[in-house]
Amino acid sequence: MTLIEDRLAQIDAPRLAGMRRGVEKESLRALPSGGLALTPHPAALGSPLTHANITTDYSESQLELITGVHADAEGCLAELTEIHQFVYRTMAPLGDERLWVGSMPCGLPTDETIPLGRYGASNIGRAKSVYRMGLGLRYGRRMQTISGIHYNWSLPGVGNDGYFGLIRNFRRHSFLLLVLFGASPAVCGSFVAGREHGLVPFAPDQTHTLHLPHATSLRMGRLGYQSEAQSKLAVSYNSLESYAASLHEALTRPYPPYEAIGIRNLGGEYNQLATTLLQIENEFYGTIRPKRVIRSGERPLHALRERGVEYVEVRCMDLDPFEPVGIAAPTMRLLDVFLLHCLLAPSPPDTPGEIAALGRNQQRTAAAGRQPGLKLERPGPGGTLREVTLVEWGEEILEQCRPIAARLDAAFGVHGGGPATHYRDALAAAAAALAAPATLPSARVLATMQHDFAGSYTGFIRAMAEQTRARHMALPWSREQQARYEAAALESLMRRQAIEAADAASGVDFETWRRAYLDPARLA
Repeated sequence: MTLIEDRLAQIDAPRLAGMRRGVEKESLRALPSGGLALTPHPAALGSPLTHANITTDYSESQLELITGVHADAEGCLAELTEIHQFVYRTMAPLGDERLWVGSMPCGLPTDETIPLGRYGASNIGRAKSVYRMGLGLRYGRRMQTISGIHYNWSLPGVGNDGYFGLIRNFRRHSFLLLVLFGASPAVCGSFVAGREHGLVPFAPDQTHTLHLPHATSLRMGRLGYQSEAQSKLAVSYNSLESYAASLHEALTRPYPPYEAIGIRNLGGEYNQLATTLLQIENEFYGTIRPKRVIRSGERPLHALRERGVEYVEVRCMDLDPFEPVGIAAPTMRLLDVFLLHCLLAPSPPDTPGEIAALGRNQQRTAAAGRQPGLKLERPGPGGTLREVTLVEWGEEILEQCRPIAARLDAAFGVHGGGPATHYRDALAAAAAALAAPATLPSARVLATMQHDFAGSYTGFIRAMAEQTRARHMALPWSREQQARYEAAALESLMRRQAIEAADAASGVDFETWRRAYLDPARLA
């Protein structure tokens, strides 16, 4: 029996059945032409400040749809579908907008024209907008229009050390997820206009579509969520204490280039929340985060330090344009298996050398993950690094996942009168896709673009967006569902008004509030 199997045997069926997951899915609102919609967030969807299921991310044009916590993939997918149905039905009478179903954005206007998210006149609402202004000044607004799926996952009985061991292994092995589920090998030329990018035209007569021939996820590569400033931040995941200390430093020490930007401009308007390397905790980019539900007004880092890790947030998943809600149930099941593998496998402490190597592995996989014979740097004994092929390493991980998938199938009961094989089927599909790169989502995107859309990225995603909208509009929708979502939207608007009224009554101005919220003492 392997160590993974031995540890797996120690998790009883009730604990496995207590595994939970939820999804946060981002999508731009786009015009039929393939350009970015510049309209305000539809009021009929509720307030993005206070709605539990429908908010915005960076831009006013970027919806974020959030499920609750679910005991199985089917329930999670059903709620995500229902939220989409309400959004599409609400948007339909307001204009001719669609949800962009690709991770890399639609046609973008000039950087300064991309609208920032607006959250009202309360202090917390203003802070959210100022934070986004800061992101735009630090990294450019275009980078912030990239969309993805976050997968939130937990297992009962896992403590801080267990979750951080999982996170270390996830960072070592996440290249496999980029290969299996990366779906952003091409971009609209407007995304990189005026930037050095290293991409090549997809076809001689389609110079507005750029790509890399073996790319899996440009979103997770050098053009995506990357920060030269943050690359200097060597965050250790060896413990909650070392992780918290790294973030504390980045949240409290001024960073000269951001000091040059200043808190406010000459006209008195806010440029950013702070001049530190990170304005707030969420600015730290990563493929996975330790998370905890926070209380009103609480700093996330304080919540982690005080009450520990509650779940992990997987952040490296692209939107799958071939799936109606951007992710499929088998993908969720593979993530369950993969995360359990990360939890159960030996997880030695990370080192600065390994962290640097993992960064290089991520860049190679994002840019050329389907390249035959591509090699990655694999950590070995004593901190040594050796080169192995991506496929060889990936096959080894998937093989080690087999007993985990079998155990999950056993734990989650029967299907159709016989034993369920959902998890084993998801694992088998992943192994087959790894062995046949032409079947991977990133390869399918390029092939479909070439075969059906004359090599046009925006043409392809526009067509998939229309198809996805039509599919959701055709699904059954009851009066009870409509009434429930309308009530949630109205309640969110009323909660926003109550927050604004309380702020006005308190007399606390935004600058006083900002200083108090960013007080380093609140991070402890």
